[in-house]
Amino acid sequence: MTATEWITDIALILVVFRQLREDRLDLKTFLIPLGIVAYVAYSYLDGIPTAGNDLVLVAVLMGVGAALGIAGGVYTRIRAVDGHLLIKAGAVSAILWVVGMGARMGFQMWVEHGGGADDVARFSVAHHITGDQAWVTAFVLMALTEVVTRVATIYLRSRTRAVPRPVPVLDRAA
Repeated sequence: MTATEWITDIALILVVFRQLREDRLDLKTFLIPLGIVAYVAYSYLDGIPTAGNDLVLVAVLMGVGAALGIAGGVYTRIRAVDGHLLIKAGAVSAILWVVGMGARMGFQMWVEHGGGADDVARFSVAHHITGDQAWVTAFVLMALTEVVTRVATIYLRSRTRAVPRPVPVLDRAA
């Protein structure tokens, strides 16, 4: 793994740890994780391989990412206090986030340094996955899907907890 890959992966893991402390739900809550995965997608996605069972691999990992993202968003507490929405990732949300992001890092380390390259190559041949780019694409899209579904879930949940604005009362006696 390159230094940039380490920094990006660790940054994605740290995003949820920042939310373990209750903080205001604002634009940066959405833009920071979306910006990181946009950078990763721009850096690593050259296209989506469609030969063999590449699309199946991509779809399965995107499904895993979506499930992790939605569950993480559901297990994030959102509450209204003093006219502001506050957000706090719960333990389940943090664990799901670290599992998703950590699994990708672990897989990459296993393939590059742990002798997993031969196992992945055999699996790929047996299941008609055409090569490394299919795996890269699948894992990048898994991360992208996890982040997008998590922030979308948080956004949708925050809309149901919108802070009511006080309605001015006119004094008719005056």
